[in-house]
Amino acid sequence: MASLNYRSLWISDVHLGFKECKAEFLINFLNHCECEYLYLTGDLIDFWSLRRGGYWPAAHSEVLKAILAKARAGVRVWYVPGNHDEVVRDYLGLSVGGIEIVREIIHHTVDGRRLLVIHGDDCDSAVRCGGPLLNGLGDWAYDLLLFANRWYNHWRRHWNHSYWSLASFLKQRIGRAAAYIARFEAAAAHEATRRGLDGVICGHIHHAALHDIHGVLYGNDGDWVESCTALAECADGSLEILRWNAQQAVIIAREPRGLPEAAPTPGWATG
Repeated sequence: MASLNYRSLWISDVHLGFKECKAEFLINFLNHCECEYLYLTGDLIDFWSLRRGGYWPAAHSEVLKAILAKARAGVRVWYVPGNHDEVVRDYLGLSVGGIEIVREIIHHTVDGRRLLVIHGDDCDSAVRCGGPLLNGLGDWAYDLLLFANRWYNHWRRHWNHSYWSLASFLKQRIGRAAAYIARFEAAAAHEATRRGLDGVICGHIHHAALHDIHGVLYGNDGDWVESCTALAECADGSLEILRWNAQQAVIIAREPRGLPEAAPTPGWATG
């Protein structure tokens, strides 16, 4: 397929080093998408999993190579570490291979809005989360969910069906998980409001979303463990969520355009 061209892309929660990471999907996505700005919004590498023995096939190294290749090609790349790669926060302010490591950043859309870009784990205390990956589930339940997701899609591939996230589907139907997601979204939007910004883009909870919360834009770029999603800024400044389905991008959400427009401001600025 032809390359997809965007002004900005956000990806997070790749969890390289974790066996459920969909590295091959992400490599394919990066090879088919062009952008000027690329934001890695946390949990790129799962150091928690690596400390438990981990899992690092060649495809996980290829993801890092693909990101570095974009930086060498002139794409501006920012890395906002999360809680699973918190060790990288020791290197804030450094540039590694053309990738700038920052605690957070304020992105300016082409139509002039200012969006706070964070991983999202700072919101955990506000929602009393039991764990960063759990979304209101227990450890054992989440592991079981991912196990079921893996085998479900194994059989889908066997019958020539494309990848479909059983895990994401079930999470949305578990009341406790849905309540946690709603509290997290409200906390993230409140932080943008508190700072006088137009919106927030984050990851952390493995649940892609794009909607308005009391006049503030909330965007979550999802993950590459369950849903294989990214958030993108189009040439006109509008945002959309992409789900990568083996060989093609499927737009699953577009930005609500009822938000007040800001005066056009080019570029970006660190927070």
